[in-house]
Amino acid sequence: MDKKSVKRFLQNILLAIELAIYIAYLHLDKVIFIAIIVLDQYTKALIINSMQIGETIPIIKDVFHISYVANPGAAFGILPYQRAFFIGTGTVMLAIAAFCYTKFSKNISNVTKYGGIVAAAGATANMLDRINNGYVTDMFDLRILNFPVFNVADIAIVIGMFVMMYVVMFPLERINAVKEVRQP
Repeated sequence: MDKKSVKRFLQNILLAIELAIYIAYLHLDKVIFIAIIVLDQYTKALIINSMQIGETIPIIKDVFHISYVANPGAAFGILPYQRAFFIGTGTVMLAIAAFCYTKFSKNISNVTKYGGIVAAAGATANMLDRINNGYVTDMFDLRILNFPVFNVADIAIVIGMFVMMYVVMFPLERINAVKEVRQP
C-alpha cells in the first residue's frame, strides 16, 4: 500500500468512527437499552457456561462472591415458579412502557426518559431469561446484611427506578424555582 492509500484508509476509519458516534448520539436511548441487555446477557452466559448452579467463587471472603443462582421467582425469590405470570405481566408492563415512551418521550425530561429506559432494559433482560430458561440467572452475591443475589439487569432496574422516584420527589420545576430564589 502506498502512502495515499494508507491515508485514505485511515480517513475512512475516522469517518466510520465519527458516524458511529453521531448515530449513538442521535439514538442514545436505544444504545443504552441494547447495551444493558447485551451486558446482562453476556454476564449471565459467562456464569452459565463456566459454573454449576449453586457454585460460588469468593472474591472478598464473606463479603462478595460470584455465585450461580437460578431464581425461579421475582425479587428475593418471591412467587417461585410463576413463569407464565411473570412473562405475561412483564410483556404488558413493557408494552405500556413502550407506548408511554413513544407518546411522551419528547415532553419529559431526559432524566425521566433515561431512568425509564434503564429500568425497561433491565426488565427486558430478565424477561429474556424467563422465556429462555424458565428462571433468572443471578450471580452477584453481597453476603453482608444477607443481601439477595442479583445480576446486571437487577442493577439497571434499581437504578432506573431510583432515578424515576427522584424525579417524582424532586420535580424539575421545583428545582428550578429553588435555583431562582437562591440567585442574588
